[in-house]
Amino acid sequence: NFSLHEFDCNCGCEMPDDVKKNVKELAENLQNLRDKINKPVKITNSYRCETHNKKVGGAKKSQHLKGKAADIQVVKISPDDIADIVIDMMDEGIFSIGGVGRYNTFTHVDIRGAEARWNFKK
Repeated sequence: NFSLHEFDCNCGCEMPDDVKKNVKELAENLQNLRDKINKPVKITNSYRCETHNKKVGGAKKSQHLKGKAADIQVVKISPDDIADIVIDMMDEGIFSIGGVGRYNTFTHVDIRGAEARWNFKK
């Protein structure tokens, strides 16, 4: 249910070929989430080039730079609930191990291969 353009950098630059492999794996994981909750998953931010990442204040080693991260929203499911669902899915082995960040209006998920958790809600 996802298309490549949903993962494009918000600045409009072209995604490098080496990032596309990571984006495909990320999309497969997000599809697992979509199938579990039976609702569309909106990607507000995914791959970022270095220039755009700096512009938005992203971490210097952000998983967004590698195409391994997405900031997502789901209508009628809170970002906290989405975070909890993704963590449960990681524990169950149906979402690759990675980062889950809690924000007021979205949930960050990534497939970095190691557990990372943070809460930047205000």
